[in-house]
Amino acid sequence: MWLRELTRRFLTREVLTFLLVGGVGYIVDVAAFNVLRSMTPLSALDPSVARTAAVVVVVAMCVTYAGNRTLTWRGYASANRRREVGLFVVFNIIGFGFSAVTLALSHDVLGLTSRLADNVSANVIGIALGTVFRYLTYKRFVFAATPAASEPDEESAPSETPLLARDNTKVLVG
Repeated sequence: MWLRELTRRFLTREVLTFLLVGGVGYIVDVAAFNVLRSMTPLSALDPSVARTAAVVVVVAMCVTYAGNRTLTWRGYASANRRREVGLFVVFNIIGFGFSAVTLALSHDVLGLTSRLADNVSANVIGIALGTVFRYLTYKRFVFAATPAASEPDEESAPSETPLLARDNTKVLVG
């Protein structure tokens, strides 16, 4: 019973859409990582180089921004699209840090050097931690504008907006 309540409470349409969009971005990101990890000269280097290169390619970032803007938070207007994109990129880079750090810890500190270990540390553990971080920061900072669909209550009084007349006296328009 508690699992049903927990699921109902946290798996909202917003969270499910965010996870779906992120899943598509994840597939693009993992594919880029593995292609780059197999290419010369990256195949001879530390896997964190391929991991970083996959992020620098930014294909997955573009996919997830477009998906989150048009699907997850489509009902929220952006007052400043440059600020929104800038914050999105910054939080993506920080989210990437989770993946890079877990990969470096696994590969370089713990000595788990197989391709499977690299994928689990970077693309399962790191991305899971980064996903939680991204959801919270996107919701709070990136797509946090007032919902575009919300309209003022019919019962509320019209707002009075002061305007300046030619002689700089205030005129209330209501």
